[in-house]
Parts: sequence; C-alpha cells; structure tokens
Amino acid sequence: MILALTVCGVVVALAVVGLFVFGLRRRLIQRSGGTFDCSLRWDVSEKGDPGGKGWGYGVARYSGDRVEWFRVFSYAYRPRRVLERSAIEVSGRRLPEGEEELALLSDAIILVCVHRGTRLELAMSEDALTGFLAWLEAAPPGQRVNVA
Repeated sequence: MILALTVCGVVVALAVVGLFVFGLRRRLIQRSGGTFDCSLRWDVSEKGDPGGKGWGYGVARYSGDRVEWFRVFSYAYRPRRVLERSAIEVSGRRLPEGEEELALLSDAIILVCVHRGTRLELAMSEDALTGFLAWLEAAPPGQRVNVA
C-alpha cells in the first residue's frame, strides 16, 4: 500500500514538474517580445489539403530578419523552423475549410507562402497577420519582398 502511494506521488510530482517546465519554456520564448500564436503546415502540395491534416500548433517569434517558430507541445528551447524575411514569398491567403476549422484557432486566417522553394501555410489571427505582413513589408532598402 505504501509503495503504491509512493509511486502515485512520484507520478503526480513528475506531471506537475512537466507542466511547470512547459510554462517556463513558453515564458522564456516570450521574454524577448514579438511573439504570436501561429499554426504551421510545412511542405504543402499545390492543391493543399482541406482535410486539416499536418497542422502543428506553435508560437512564432520575431528575431531581427527572421521568424522563429516553436512547437507548443515540446520541451525544446530551439525553434523547430526558422523563416528568413528575404526568402518568404506570400502567394495568397484564405479562410480555413472543412476540418481545418476544427484543427486551427477559431479566428485563424491562413497565409500561403513559399520559403526557399518549400510551400508552407501559416495560420494566425487577423491582428497577427497584419503585424506579420507589416514586418515583411518593412524590410531594409534593397531587400526584395513579395507580399500578395
């Protein structure tokens, strides 16, 4: 009986520590400012997949001429993807279709982009989209920017 209580106590303690580390990681990512909730779908086909598959929920952070994307459900402190401003080409935008509405946040707008030849989609709120497009257009003089 005592062994079972000890094991349960250890499991509960590990769960609490795990949740604390998730919160601490998010705070450390947001500490430098310029973060927004952003879902990402990488290497999308030309037709897209309206089935809602392949979306990863994450947090994006502006870092100079780059946007760093972190998965929410990860302990890694390094970004999963890094998008350089000069390599991002915006192809268009659209609203979520079908099951995508369930996979994404309720007010999400999908931005279709190409980054170094790889087609990707970013889903973010309208406010975050406005900020992202302004960041893209605010590139230093002489830097080519393609915003649809």
